[in-house]
Amino acid sequence: MRTRLITFGIVITVALSACSSGESPRSDLGEDAPARVNNLSEIARFALLSTKGEPLIDPTELIDAASFDGIPSIDKPVSIPREVADTELNETEQVMLVTHGGQARAYPVRSLIRHEIVNDVIAELPVAVTWCPLCNTGITFDRRVNGEAEVFGVSGGLYRSALVMFDRRTTSLWPQPLGKAVLGPLLGTELEVVASSLLPWKEVRDAHPDVAVVLASEDELAKTGENPYDGYDTSGDPFLFKGEVDERLPAFTRVAGVTVDGESKAWSYDVLRRRRAIDATVGGQPMVLLWAPGSASPLESDDVREGRDVGSTGVYDPRVGGRSLTFSPAGRTGFRDRETGSRWTLTGRATEGALAGEQLTPLTHQDAFWFAWAAFQPDTALVKQ
Repeated sequence: MRTRLITFGIVITVALSACSSGESPRSDLGEDAPARVNNLSEIARFALLSTKGEPLIDPTELIDAASFDGIPSIDKPVSIPREVADTELNETEQVMLVTHGGQARAYPVRSLIRHEIVNDVIAELPVAVTWCPLCNTGITFDRRVNGEAEVFGVSGGLYRSALVMFDRRTTSLWPQPLGKAVLGPLLGTELEVVASSLLPWKEVRDAHPDVAVVLASEDELAKTGENPYDGYDTSGDPFLFKGEVDERLPAFTRVAGVTVDGESKAWSYDVLRRRRAIDATVGGQPMVLLWAPGSASPLESDDVREGRDVGSTGVYDPRVGGRSLTFSPAGRTGFRDRETGSRWTLTGRATEGALAGEQLTPLTHQDAFWFAWAAFQPDTALVKQ
């Protein structure tokens, strides 16, 4: 794996001049403020200058891993139609699917691996579509704060190996798995999560013929595909991870994790692979977890299209028209509900039978490496069968 840059840019250097020029640190940091500030990473020191109140994380856990804003978020995305994207995307290649207001938009991981954040608008909803390669977590947020749409960038910092975002208006810091400002003027503000899924292009293309594929430029697909994290998900050791790996599973085991009303549960891909369809309840919310093969790991090979088949998941509310459905595998990648015999895809769409055309409501979940899920959800239950 190629090591990320360990330098910081001019923006941070200038912002930190108050600390280096002898100006006193913030008085509300306590008597040991000088020692505390000097022992922090540059990104943490910078954010502390504008934090009013107690930080929501231990700032010493923030690590400078890349230059500030050096990984360019996509702030002015363009979209191309499915038929154009189909000439470049492999069927097993992973994309993040977000649906809202009757629109479907797909964000190829080969683009996200270079940008990590896309600031987009879907049917008038401003969203930040984010993907952290070190944690394998794809999370989409409603980026409105107090009615105003924030624009997010990549801070270059890591917290427990996870992407730390910043908003361009206040430069508050937001670890991606938390979706909450932990340092800076917006301290304590939490973003609403929008349901999204990491799925193979074939499933998305077939379920949503009118899907728009979102990129940094119209020709980006033709110029990308290289994986700068070659071999990462088989390395065994999380990169720049401060903490103990929960020993219930190996660190890089892929899991589907769900949190509802303070209750968290996780299912390993091994369990999902064996059962394919799992009925569950988390925090009082009924759900069905679906798994199917046909999705290439973007983090194994030097090309995102050539990784081993790791499969992918969808998590849905199983109720349609007031009736709760139960699902079982049907064929290699499909499913049937026991109540009507209708056939369903991994995207939660019925394609045959009495319910053809119906769409299950996607629920928020995270596909993540186990070490990352457990680090941010330490009380999670691990469902073993």
